[in-house]
Amino acid sequence: MEFGVTKKLKQYTNKQKILLVGEGDFSFSLSLAKAFGSATNITATSLDTREELGRKYSNGKANAEELERFGCNVVHGVNVHSMASDYRLDRYDRIVFNFPHSGLHQQVVRGFFESAKKMLKDEDGEIHVTHKTNIPFCMWEIETLAGQKGLRLIGKIEFEQSSFPGYSNKRGAGSNCNDSFPIYNATTFMFKKYALF
Repeated sequence: MEFGVTKKLKQYTNKQKILLVGEGDFSFSLSLAKAFGSATNITATSLDTREELGRKYSNGKANAEELERFGCNVVHGVNVHSMASDYRLDRYDRIVFNFPHSGLHQQVVRGFFESAKKMLKDEDGEIHVTHKTNIPFCMWEIETLAGQKGLRLIGKIEFEQSSFPGYSNKRGAGSNCNDSFPIYNATTFMFKKYALF
């Protein structure tokens, strides 16, 4: 990791090796990069190919290119179910999945937890999932899903979109994939591995 001044944005710092999963238009990653003044500590991924990114999101391609200029490792075609065996990825201090949405919500989150726990650098590594907590989203039972995969909750913080300048959440699928959705009643759940897993 870099030496020098620690730069922080909420719970993330430029000293942490960070993996961002399911990035949509890469605006969250870019928010971190701008706050840190660099993105050499960040790997930002999406399921979309580079070509799909340009078609789906109005700022996606430009955001990814700007991230690369900041030194970010931008990786396309990453599936949360198999990312632990993706040779393009490594081990990380923080693994982050903001607003995981798809037709098979709980299966996606289960697959993410299973893969992510194998990719933590050490026992101090954390997995963060930001999710809405109002109905029907609270019925996903994020904490239960994590526990089933050998993870324990270590904290929760309210997610405030305004804390991440430039972040524009996206629906990600369907004809409205470039549209944002309202972010309220959202929480970032933070997990660590149980010692025996």
